[in-house]
Amino acid sequence: MSVVSSSSRVLSGMRPTGQLHLGHYHGVLKNWVKLQHEHDCYFFVADWHALTTAYEDPRIIEKSVYGMVVDWLAAGVNPKTATIFVQSRMPQHAELHLLLSMMTPLGWLERVPTYKDQQEKLKEKDLATYGFLGYPLLQSADILLYRAGHVPVGADQVSHIELTREVARRFNHLYGREPGFEELVEAGIAKMGKKASKVYLDLRRRYQEGGDEEALATAQALVQDQQNITLGDKERLLGSLEGSGKIILPEPQPLLTPASKMPGLDGQKMSKSYGNTIAMREEPDSVDVKIRRMPTDPQRIRRTDAGNPDVCPVWQLHMVYSDDATKQWVQQGCRSAGIGCLDCKKPVIEAVNAELAPILLRAREYEEQPELIRSILAEGAEKARDVAEDTLRDVREAMGLGYR
Repeated sequence: MSVVSSSSRVLSGMRPTGQLHLGHYHGVLKNWVKLQHEHDCYFFVADWHALTTAYEDPRIIEKSVYGMVVDWLAAGVNPKTATIFVQSRMPQHAELHLLLSMMTPLGWLERVPTYKDQQEKLKEKDLATYGFLGYPLLQSADILLYRAGHVPVGADQVSHIELTREVARRFNHLYGREPGFEELVEAGIAKMGKKASKVYLDLRRRYQEGGDEEALATAQALVQDQQNITLGDKERLLGSLEGSGKIILPEPQPLLTPASKMPGLDGQKMSKSYGNTIAMREEPDSVDVKIRRMPTDPQRIRRTDAGNPDVCPVWQLHMVYSDDATKQWVQQGCRSAGIGCLDCKKPVIEAVNAELAPILLRAREYEEQPELIRSILAEGAEKARDVAEDTLRDVREAMGLGYR
């Protein structure tokens, strides 16, 4: 597929490191379900990425792969709409990672903010490995292999996308200037016609001489709208705009996702490391027990004591699950001691179980059909392989490896 026509493609992955919980559902999966109807989506199980921190005991990865895919499907990710596959079944990821590593400066990897941050947070693990240092570049290879136009990330992951953009830019600069590139660009501009050619040249000058980002965006749109030039011409003209060569690997854009508003059972962010989660396949009785045991306002010792919802973890769950009337009832009842803490928790228990009920039902159906899961992943890998091989063919030829 052409670089130009892959701009609406979205790629995202998730590491299989244990049960998925409501934080994953609200922070990632609900967004995936929405995106699959708006874009050409590729969602993959990032099992190689999981090995960067779990290489000493990978059993959790093996146990989690199929269970995680079941959770995706139960949440509403549709294999007829999105492409779902396992990273390690696609050796093309590893080949592109290797080829990109030949031209990626070491300092770029060492300066990724999460590199030192994760080493600090995971001091109990030996992370002085090449795999851990190189995982941001493997992530870049994941994205660039499918020439994804957008990558849904939280604000803390934007630096990884910026690294990917830098890698793509460097690759295109080094390898995108085919013989006679400038002459081919001039020929492509002429094919646009006098009026469009003049506009393109003016916009290119404004961007290259003055850094006018609006001019760049307008010029890119102008090129993509042209009906009388080839896809190869479009790619050269887009590359010429930014002073590079033909765009072999397009620069992806971060698709910022709102931070998950799903709090844990203790009021902190829901996370396995905090032990404060409700699993996506938590049974109703377990949900009931977990929420009933949640801590509440520490100043409210007796039933007759007035409370303050603003300092109570249960109130944060009401913010996610309750309507305005219920929230008002909680605020008035808690502050006046008109309701007890168990009274306050009941609507949350009911709402969480109502949300999980269809997920549990669909998950059970998929659990009973392991061959269907394998078939979905095999079909996804086959589709992904076609796209990946198209990219690798261009990369190999650009790097002088097209003699295979």
